[in-house]
Amino acid sequence: MRAGFWRARERLLTTEDEPFAAYAALLLADRVACLPHPAYEDRRLRPESLPPPTPVERYALVDRYEALLGLTADRPAVHGVLYDLMIRDCLHTFARAGMPEDVAREFFHRASVTARRHRPEGLRRPAGLEGVRRSLLEEGAYGKYRALQTANHARREVRSAARTGRRRAGTRLRALQYRAALARPVDPHLAVFSAYWNRGVACNPAAIAAKLAELAPSVHPVWVVTAAGAALLPPGTDHVVPGTRRYWEVLARAKYLVNNVNFPDAVVKRPGTVHLQTHHGTPLKRMGVDQLPYPAAAHGLDFQALLERVDKWDFSVSANSHSTRMWQRAYPSRHISLDHGYPRNDVYYTAGPAEVRAARERLGIAPGRRAVLYAPTHRDYEAGWTPRLDLAGLADRLGEETVLLVRAHYFYDGTASPLGGLLGSLRRTGRLVDVSSYEPVEELCLAADALVTDYSSIMFDYANLDRPIVVHADDWETYRTTRGVYFDLMAEAPGPVARTQAELTEILTSDAWHDERATKARAAFRRRFCEYDDGHAAERVVRRVFLGEDERTLPPVLPVEDRTPAPSPEEASAS
Repeated sequence: MRAGFWRARERLLTTEDEPFAAYAALLLADRVACLPHPAYEDRRLRPESLPPPTPVERYALVDRYEALLGLTADRPAVHGVLYDLMIRDCLHTFARAGMPEDVAREFFHRASVTARRHRPEGLRRPAGLEGVRRSLLEEGAYGKYRALQTANHARREVRSAARTGRRRAGTRLRALQYRAALARPVDPHLAVFSAYWNRGVACNPAAIAAKLAELAPSVHPVWVVTAAGAALLPPGTDHVVPGTRRYWEVLARAKYLVNNVNFPDAVVKRPGTVHLQTHHGTPLKRMGVDQLPYPAAAHGLDFQALLERVDKWDFSVSANSHSTRMWQRAYPSRHISLDHGYPRNDVYYTAGPAEVRAARERLGIAPGRRAVLYAPTHRDYEAGWTPRLDLAGLADRLGEETVLLVRAHYFYDGTASPLGGLLGSLRRTGRLVDVSSYEPVEELCLAADALVTDYSSIMFDYANLDRPIVVHADDWETYRTTRGVYFDLMAEAPGPVARTQAELTEILTSDAWHDERATKARAAFRRRFCEYDDGHAAERVVRRVFLGEDERTLPPVLPVEDRTPAPSPEEASAS
């Protein structure tokens, strides 16, 4: 904060009331800038027991809003927002249990006076119960408000008891249905598939299911999909929604259970069944029990429950020997490692020029334009996804002949578009495409001339295409410290590394993104991490797991130098 700003408003900002000073500074400032992560954190240990707030401390909330509303009297828009915040904050504080009756009555009175004094002219109260609450506060009707609270509390208790009863009855019924299904024989022709916490037909399970239909059509696949995702399934896909009767029946009777995460803890590992763990990426970040020293990444993970789930695995699919070692270390159990490659990566060797052109056409990428796929991963130390690049500025520097394909991590599916309305003009010109919800991601890779990522496992998959990869690692030290990593990406990157947007722009606007040095780094990375990916991974997995073939009879893994990846967009357009 500039000293001049502080001196100009010294009377208001020099106070022992720290929250008031901070809020006042925000209200009086001409410009405000925010960081996406904490810059200062007070981590003093709290005492075992805290004294209850004094009446003066209770009333200070109202006094603080009284002063802040006085600062915004000549700014109607800000005043209205602050007034709405004050009403909600005071009502929430008043509703909390533990405030003595005399203090509660005085707090309500003071909040009522402030509400009437600063009520914006022409303000309309919200409809429903919230409007009634505000009306009673502004009227100072303490007795009526207490009566309303009592009535609402009684209604909530009745509803809560009813919901609890229904939930317990439903749980008992599902348990009975599941136990009954477990008593029936295992169906050798039934396979249950799931991917990404039941999001849909995707990733390694999808590639395995497709090859299964070709090599073992007698095995019937059933997908576990959320109710919301069911509408997006390919036509004719047999599926179940979690929690339904058929869901528990197929989980109980299927011989094969295939997932790239884990099935619920309640699923029983029956004798004669096969649990196939496909994973969904090559690990750079710490996984499984290796997260024990990294509580920010573990997020309260129950490691004992994790190990019990892992003990159900029969097979674990791996794309390279690095993954094999890390999976055995992160998920210690007696499962068999299938060093067959990731089935989802087969397409990078089976796709031809027509598939590459079709992928670009679906994305609206005109022939001759360079497509750069920007696919960052999530941060465990951030609550949501914030672009770490000025995408508008980057698009401007790259020019009209470059299209940015921007893909936010799937953890943020529930948030608004990561690009926002500010980039609408770029999207309308086709220079920037929000592909956060585009599936499958493999098509995006086929369409892209180059990949820009940070620490996402997409780099290991994209390397199969032998196309340029640029790493943007502006927070590598923070990521490495909070998440933990298995190797130093800065020393073993698949291409040029940029630590700032300026460096990234320089790489992408020069030859550095595809020069001899970048090609050499990519070749070393590809030899190490695309070790088993050769276009036949799905076939090897199906023959080994579903057909029971001996590993020695499976198609051998082709050496990296003998493989032919899908053609680049330039090659595809010329053919």
